Amino acid sequence: MKTLKDPAIFLAQFMGDEAPFNNLENAAAWAASKGFKGVQLPSWDKRCIDLPLAAESQTYCDDLKGTLDNHGLQITELASHLQGQLVAVHPAYDAMFDTFAPKELHGKPKERTEWAIQQMKFAAKASERLGLTTQGSFSGALLWHTVYPWPQRPAGLVETGFKELAKRWVPIFDYFDECGVDIGFELHPGEDLHDGITFERMLEACGNHTRCNILYDPSHFVLQCMDYLEFIDIYHERIKVFHVKDAEFIPSGRAGVYGGYADWIDRPGRFRSLGDGQVDFKGVFSRLAKYDFDGWPVLEWECCMKHPEDGATEGAKFIADQIIRVTDKTFDDFAGGEADEASNRRILGI
Repeated sequence: MKTLKDPAIFLAQFMGDEAPFNNLENAAAWAASKGFKGVQLPSWDKRCIDLPLAAESQTYCDDLKGTLDNHGLQITELASHLQGQLVAVHPAYDAMFDTFAPKELHGKPKERTEWAIQQMKFAAKASERLGLTTQGSFSGALLWHTVYPWPQRPAGLVETGFKELAKRWVPIFDYFDECGVDIGFELHPGEDLHDGITFERMLEACGNHTRCNILYDPSHFVLQCMDYLEFIDIYHERIKVFHVKDAEFIPSGRAGVYGGYADWIDRPGRFRSLGDGQVDFKGVFSRLAKYDFDGWPVLEWECCMKHPEDGATEGAKFIADQIIRVTDKTFDDFAGGEADEASNRRILGI
């Protein structure tokens, strides 16, 4: 077994125009003061990283690592969720997802997709220059508007959708492979890859590509009423990135999984700060230890109630308390000994 790395934090939900979140230097000092040892960087946020420059310049990447090292921090992964989302967008969502792309690409879905693919390649190369071997992302979605089969999905629609999704992603996987980096897809409602079955469909469509992997976030499975512990049993070999995020699902006589279009605070399913929701983190960390996951446990804050800085302050200690320093001993070693075939046969009476 292996011990997970130290607590880390995803900076995407914290960066802003006011200090200490207005640049990486200040954010790093803040994260270190909270007890974090790693930061996951949103690759779309220039306050954290200039992605095209990072893909081009080793000097820039070395300086970036040096900035964090000055605060006792490491980069855990780059996150490319917004760019990955734009690799595959159904036209119904064009207007809303245009906000993830530069203004000059708004209303130009073909050019936006090409931009997103190039951004993913920048992210792969930047990861390589930074010495990173994993990355978190989204798959995008061509099929999500058909997730509930009414009207009935025509025969072959799902197969065609995943075939097209794989067609777009396999060249990206191949480039990531050249860079020695895995993509961990965050299995997330709204994405075509949102649970185990859809991930398996993607694997089949892309020929079980070794770079197609999982970002494990149990909160999304709570909101889908899935067994998030058994998920680890099934897919542990493909789990490469870990978001530590809590959630709760409290259905009522008025609303359930779909939430009635309510605001987050009023939904039956909602994200919470660590320890305030329903995720069995002792079970999660135990399963990950069992299967030798030795990556970073990365706090992602999206609580509908608690202030983010309080969530971060509490979250660093919460994660540290969950990490299992795995044993190098077997509890019954004292009763063991070298294998002796003759003795074993006598004990068995044979």
